[in-house]
Amino acid sequence: MRIITDIDWVQKLKDPIGKRTYKPRNTGITMVIDKGMGLLAFEDLLNTTSEYIDIIKLGFGTSPLYPKQVLENKIGLAKKHNITITPGGTFLEVAISQNCVNSYFKMIKSLGFNGIEVSDGTIELSRQFRDDLIKFGLEEGLNVFTEYGKKIKGAKINFNELIHTVHQDIEKGASLVTIEGRESGVEVGIFDEHGECDKDDIFQIINSVSQPEKIMWEAPLKSQQILFINNLGPKVNLGNISPGEVFALESIRRGLRSDTFHLANK
Repeated sequence: MRIITDIDWVQKLKDPIGKRTYKPRNTGITMVIDKGMGLLAFEDLLNTTSEYIDIIKLGFGTSPLYPKQVLENKIGLAKKHNITITPGGTFLEVAISQNCVNSYFKMIKSLGFNGIEVSDGTIELSRQFRDDLIKFGLEEGLNVFTEYGKKIKGAKINFNELIHTVHQDIEKGASLVTIEGRESGVEVGIFDEHGECDKDDIFQIINSVSQPEKIMWEAPLKSQQILFINNLGPKVNLGNISPGEVFALESIRRGLRSDTFHLANK
């Protein structure tokens, strides 16, 4: 078993549940949303938690707001720590609405991004155009993630449409399909105005797709993370995690926190 700290803890102390996967991994993915961290804070985050982060998303359309050197340094640091770093899906939606898709791809490639997110949370995107964007991203050597769901407050999931989208996106080559939860986790997608969801809805989705391990759930709230891990296990993929919550989430995944302590004894 790979040792990921300098202290040689007994394995049962590091991972009481005993189901944590290690990088590079295909399940148990953690995606962190960066809403504008400074470079020093970003470097400190990766120096302490990089083994627990698989994807970093520069949220929304923040990518063009950075000084070029800062942005390139962030991208370089992420890749040095074997993390996929992507511009936010909303930024690609901006490129689509402004008819700048070719310029968008040219710039993110030149800057060194190694992933993209294809979404239509704010715009309408035809199935054909979605397929074309996935294909183009893959041809450019990028790791392609997609997202289903609208960002409008109160927007709900259409289960039939969701299942169809998941199947189609995976067939076209998407690594993961994210279910919208925004950075708030409240009153969008499967979450109600209190940030809660019916676990029957989760299982309805999981049981309806052929590769449930390729679904990522945006779950920024602790209560949501606990719900998913208690019901789907430590290998569930979770996104929109705050940088300051990476250790907390990792503790939940391993049974190092009271909320999932019981899973170590199953």
